[in-house]
Amino acid sequence: MSKGRVLVAMSGGIDSSIAALLLHEAGYEVVGMTMKTWSYATSGGSKKETGCCSLDSINDARNIAVTLGFPHMILDIREEFGDTVIDNFTSEYLAGRTPNPCVLCNTHIKWDALLRRADKLNCEYIATGHYANIRHENNRYIISKGRDLSKDQSYALWGVSQASLSRTILPLGNLHKAEIREIARQKGFQELTTKSESYEICFIPDNDYRGFLKRKVVNLEQRVQGGAFVLQDGTVVGQHKGYPFYTIGQRKGLGITLGYPVYVTEIQADTNRVVLGTFDELARNGMYVNQLNMGKYTHLASPTKSVTKIRYNDAGTPATLEQSGDTIKVYFEQGVHAIAPGQAAVFYEEDDVIGGGWIQSAFQERV
Repeated sequence: MSKGRVLVAMSGGIDSSIAALLLHEAGYEVVGMTMKTWSYATSGGSKKETGCCSLDSINDARNIAVTLGFPHMILDIREEFGDTVIDNFTSEYLAGRTPNPCVLCNTHIKWDALLRRADKLNCEYIATGHYANIRHENNRYIISKGRDLSKDQSYALWGVSQASLSRTILPLGNLHKAEIREIARQKGFQELTTKSESYEICFIPDNDYRGFLKRKVVNLEQRVQGGAFVLQDGTVVGQHKGYPFYTIGQRKGLGITLGYPVYVTEIQADTNRVVLGTFDELARNGMYVNQLNMGKYTHLASPTKSVTKIRYNDAGTPATLEQSGDTIKVYFEQGVHAIAPGQAAVFYEEDDVIGGGWIQSAFQERV
């Protein structure tokens, strides 16, 4: 007897393929779906389309489904992806912020799109190949870190709603990457183990986000040229190429020499200035986070202790959280470098995701 009908997001890579295989073997009625989010040719880039949106990846996902004997379909969400993710990506850079399109895509595009199609296909559940776990406790669906901490993707899932989590299965949460590769070999899918993993933004496979912005935004260079590099005290030390082409914490590619290392510490879009400073001047001991999505708790009792991550590959820093409405004020126990407005902040209690939100601004208070 089937354990239920599940719609599995399949990119053609090893993780989502093995997720589908494990569910199939566990007795679920699997339906595979590959989402077409972006056609790179429309951006004017020169690199061959790769990753989850390429024809090769779609065919790889279909071949897995055919081999295992379950249906597979393609879902074209390029329009909604462009309206939400691409528009946000460009507008955030123009506002002097650093966007996180992958988190935005997970929380506002992929899960919503999968659940809508799951309903039409009479699927009770959806599933992905993320390395994270979900459990139900105290009437809350709680995301926690995957067993393989080197691959943990709980950070990218903080924005998924409670309603969506209630229907989500993450088959890889308690497995290590090495175990996934071994399963692929044992089941006769050796070719999956040799596929390279994609770490770039799907719609910028050449990793040149500056080139993408120039092609996407009309007359961008003319609009932002002529801005000044300034030090913390306002001293002008050079001219930059346009504030959207820089990110907080950037050191390389500044094209300026002061005799000591300097980093981008602030981007002032309204005055077209990029502020530079030393590594110590890059540190902040607090930040404001808004547009929250709470996970383990519906609301925080103030103060709440957490380990807070400010980017995907951040190890996290002990912090105290104070929530007021839809904003959390974060006080770090030590200075944190390169806090970039526009990125996601995720709060952890041991391995559990307390919640997360978007970094609005950082501050440095005297201690």
